[in-house]
Amino acid sequence: MSIARRHLAAALAAPGFLSAATREAMAQDRRKVIRSVPIGDLRSLDPIWTTAYLVRNHGYLVFDTLFALDAANKPQPQMVGAYEESGDGRNWTFQLREGLRWHDGAPVTAADCVASIRRWGARDTMGRALMSVTEALEARDARTFVLTLRRPVGFVLEALGKIDSNVPFMMPERLARTDPNTAVTEMVGSGPFRFLRDQWVPGARTVYERFADYVPRSEPASQAAGGKVVKFDRLESVYTPDSATAAAGLTTGEFDLLESPAPDLIHRLSRTRDVVVTPNDPLGYTLFCVLNHLHPPFDKVEARRALMTIIKQSDMMNATVGDRTPWRECGAPFGCSGNEEPQFQQLGWPRQDDAAARELFRASGYDGRPVVVMDPADNATLHPPALVLADALRRLGANVDLVSMDWATLVQRRASRNPPGQGGWNCFITNATITGTQNPLLNSFVTHCEGAYFGWPCDRRVPEMTTAWAAETDAAKRGEILKQLERVHVESVTNIPLGQYRSVIAHRRNLRGLIPAPALFYWNIERV
Repeated sequence: MSIARRHLAAALAAPGFLSAATREAMAQDRRKVIRSVPIGDLRSLDPIWTTAYLVRNHGYLVFDTLFALDAANKPQPQMVGAYEESGDGRNWTFQLREGLRWHDGAPVTAADCVASIRRWGARDTMGRALMSVTEALEARDARTFVLTLRRPVGFVLEALGKIDSNVPFMMPERLARTDPNTAVTEMVGSGPFRFLRDQWVPGARTVYERFADYVPRSEPASQAAGGKVVKFDRLESVYTPDSATAAAGLTTGEFDLLESPAPDLIHRLSRTRDVVVTPNDPLGYTLFCVLNHLHPPFDKVEARRALMTIIKQSDMMNATVGDRTPWRECGAPFGCSGNEEPQFQQLGWPRQDDAAARELFRASGYDGRPVVVMDPADNATLHPPALVLADALRRLGANVDLVSMDWATLVQRRASRNPPGQGGWNCFITNATITGTQNPLLNSFVTHCEGAYFGWPCDRRVPEMTTAWAAETDAAKRGEILKQLERVHVESVTNIPLGQYRSVIAHRRNLRGLIPAPALFYWNIERV
């Protein structure tokens, strides 16, 4: 047994894991403070600049949205109090709720929202699609703005209420005017929590406090929609890279919630008194391998298809979540629903054959140069499949350079277009919510050419077919375009889907009101 696992075993058996002073302080603050372990170390703060889920979760604390998806995934007004659509679908008028304020005390204005929509629209796939048909977007008065489209589209409210990265969070105009390619560092939002910059310690903790002037909606909380009622004073997000230490802290009450417990500890945590292990995302996640299309060897489609030929999704899923968490194979870039087949043959996946994969890799012109695999060693979900990926590459005949780093460093390094030996990379494994990857406008991870996701693929058929899908109003024809587009993604090997699984969170049994959703929401939670 490793030292870390012995640490957990001792904690499970011994209630004295915490000092008497710590237990007394926690008892005094038990209704005031929630302490959670996040999915990684928060270093970037701007949820428009990056798609990282860690930053998205931070964004939901600090910022608010014009619309939000309820539990039925229907867009509902959030910051908007009233809206009106002209009968032809081209003119939309939105009026903000009364009493909305930024954390610095200034009132939220329509001009703030116009600038925020434009900045988000320059980064996000669905935002760019909306901006491409926008004729005008302007403030009419302090609380009213108008969106005028060149032609009607059927996703205006879905875009403004998008629940997954990039979420269209609203910012003050002075921040929203920041170049979309430059990260905002000042955190002034109008959301239910204030970010306490003076208590932010990268590599250690991030602290938020309840925003006393936040005015929640009157409706009950429903996924990202409804009333965001905060029932405690302070949230401390404590970066704890050792998964056994995090689990031990949860069992003793040092922590209240683990956003991403280690898969190999889930069974033991689920049998622990006063701990609940439960799925949080109703649909779950998809796992996939991101390939750098700019540099050898994966600038050649033959090399990308060789890796696709040798990888086994079952190996990846077993490494990621094991045999105690539901998972399934799926070859579709936009995901498989519960009653669908994996679709490997229908979408043109190559048949798994190690010998054929090695021959294809040699024929691609691979010259023995190191293949840089980024391995997020502090991420209990993504670290194991990174090791499986490295092994698959070695079986392929690649000279593997497995570079260990924390997730925050990977998020920064993935933006580098440099050659792999000069600070760049060749491949890494990541995940995304199925909610956020179900169609070409939601799924930013398969964008091509201008505005492409990291890896920078560019097959001109992809943006053309994405535009055609967005413009099509007939449901049957949209379905046909979607399948054709998936075949193109598989043929081009935009990335390599690795399967789907249900994620879980772990929390103290005395927490109530957690909201199932693709993101972690900290409103509506209370300690009882």
